[in-house]
Amino acid sequence: MKRSKTEYRGGAALCLRTSRLELVVTTDRGPRVVSFRMTGGGGGNLFIEFPEDAPRAHGLALLGGHRLWHAPEAIPRTYQPDDLPLAVRPLPAGVSLRQPVEPLTGLEKGMRIEGVGPGTVRVTHTLTNRGAWPVETAPWALTMLRPGGYAVLPLPPKGSHAAGDLLPGGALIPWTYTDLSLPLWQFHRDFIGIDVGRAKAAQKLGLTAYPGWSAYWLDGHVFVKHAQRIPAATYPDLGSCFEVFTNGEVIELETLGPLVNLQPGRSATHVEHWTILADAPRPDSPAAFARLGSRVGAWMKGL
Repeated sequence: MKRSKTEYRGGAALCLRTSRLELVVTTDRGPRVVSFRMTGGGGGNLFIEFPEDAPRAHGLALLGGHRLWHAPEAIPRTYQPDDLPLAVRPLPAGVSLRQPVEPLTGLEKGMRIEGVGPGTVRVTHTLTNRGAWPVETAPWALTMLRPGGYAVLPLPPKGSHAAGDLLPGGALIPWTYTDLSLPLWQFHRDFIGIDVGRAKAAQKLGLTAYPGWSAYWLDGHVFVKHAQRIPAATYPDLGSCFEVFTNGEVIELETLGPLVNLQPGRSATHVEHWTILADAPRPDSPAAFARLGSRVGAWMKGL
């Protein structure tokens, strides 16, 4: 992965490139990945970029893109500003970014972004407890994408009652404001579809049995993110290892690491892999989803 200095809205940033993918990460604030696209500009930036003068959320600047939080969500703990310059360290295949310690929480956020071949990016999220007492938390990786597309959340493989599959295989966790009767939610045998343009109010859903990947289609390009679920681990938000949020103006694909009692001086890490697939049909039917799943499965074999 090649690195070069650039600017983002007048501030310092780095452009990271493979032969197929291009990212922009800020270095004067964050850690944030503010742009992710195919090289050559095909499809444009799939991540949403909010205006510079967008209102802050409980003190946090709403830049858009990809960020690292600590779960479970709480005000003001989760919404700590990330406006200060980062410690930047070059890596053989990317870059390491480290935020100053948050005064309120004692937590330090870090992100390693590395190319893994021409078509894959590995993002390692780290929370380090620099405080004087343990903190119960989990790394929480949130990717904010442009509206107008279609998200798919794969469901675990089906079993058979006749064969003796008598126990549940996972749970859906709706938030108090979630209405699963709304037309944006499209339930299929093997996946849940989300038609973002049909969302007229905030909606959020968690999954306890995330099968490893989720995807977002927009104008023929598909952003795919992969994260391992640890079966024996405890996850926040009633066991959610994956969450999705949309209000029609943005969609967030969110993966979470296990909930840990983070001791002073210790770190918790959570790894995602990303790619972009081009020339894909909108995966809003079982057949189109199956074709996408086949392409994603071939990609995941190389991770």
